[in-house]
Amino acid sequence: MQTELSITALILEASIVVQLVMLLLLAFSVVGWMMIFQRAKVIKSAAQEALKFEDRFWSGVDLTRLFQEVSARAQNASGMEKLFHAGFKEFARLRNNQGLNQQQVLDASYRAMRVVHSRELDGLENNLSFLATIGSISPYVGLFGTVWGIMNAFIGLGAVQQATLAMVAPGIAEALIATAMGLFAAIPAVIAYNRFTYRVEKVDNQYLNFMDELMAILQRQGSAKKAGAEA
Repeated sequence: MQTELSITALILEASIVVQLVMLLLLAFSVVGWMMIFQRAKVIKSAAQEALKFEDRFWSGVDLTRLFQEVSARAQNASGMEKLFHAGFKEFARLRNNQGLNQQQVLDASYRAMRVVHSRELDGLENNLSFLATIGSISPYVGLFGTVWGIMNAFIGLGAVQQATLAMVAPGIAEALIATAMGLFAAIPAVIAYNRFTYRVEKVDNQYLNFMDELMAILQRQGSAKKAGAEA
């Protein structure tokens, strides 16, 4: 309990510059943790929804029926559902166009999915750059507070005839608290950023693999229809 009181007293008695540094680092930490919890929820949900839709997609359901199901809940569709909806909608719209060959139809479907893919990836990566910023600058902000506090401590020593450890210790201690707060803000942000980047990459690979698989299926459907028409 005494340690907590001592730390609190050091913070309250610190110079205004060091206090502002500590306040800024506290804000970084709070915002960082808010982003960590929010991003964790979004990315986890995206990965689970992707697996769920893939199971439905490979269950043997007719693609036209699946398209209708996704269209009915288009406003609440998951990322992979949006990819499927965009690609199949464009394919269904253009496949009966006599002025386009099969490859042109497939290319248009793939472009439609790429637009949605880019939008969904941006949504998953939202705020990750800010986490990286918190992780990279917080130690330096804390170091600035430390340097300022130690500088003030030594300036104070110049005004006395005899310096003692008791005189310089509080100033150095309050300065080191700024460094500790900088690390406290930075370490979770760096860990979360690296973890989320890895998880977003995994979800992105799921999306890209699904797009390739859907294109292969649409290509087979187009070839089968063409063969039936020629027969």
